[in-house]
Amino acid sequence: MPTRNFRQLIDAMPPARRQRIEKRFEESLAAMPIEELRQARELTQLQPAEIMGIQPSEISRIEQHSGVSVGALAEYVEALGGHLEIRAVFPDRQVLIEQFDERPH
Repeated sequence: MPTRNFRQLIDAMPPARRQRIEKRFEESLAAMPIEELRQARELTQLQPAEIMGIQPSEISRIEQHSGVSVGALAEYVEALGGHLEIRAVFPDRQVLIEQFDERPH
C-alpha cells in the first residue's frame, strides 16, 4: 500500500469531516498549559529566556506557575510572540480587564 502524507489524507476527506477535524483542532488550541503553548510555537525554554533577559530556569518556574506575577506572565507571552489579555467571564458576557493590557488603546 503506498504511503501518503497527512495533507493528502486530509484533502481526500469529505468536506464535513474536514470541518469537524478543524473545529476540534481549533478547540484544542483554545486552552492549553503555557508550557504546551511554548512548545506549539516550536520554542525552547532558552529562546523566551533570552528575549526576556532571564535564566531558562525562570521559564520553568513561570511554566509551573509557582507564584508568577501578571507582569511576568505578560512578558513571557510577549516573548512567545503574543500578548496577554485577562478577562472576567460571566454567564452573560466577558469583560477585558484593561489595566493588565499594556498595548496602546
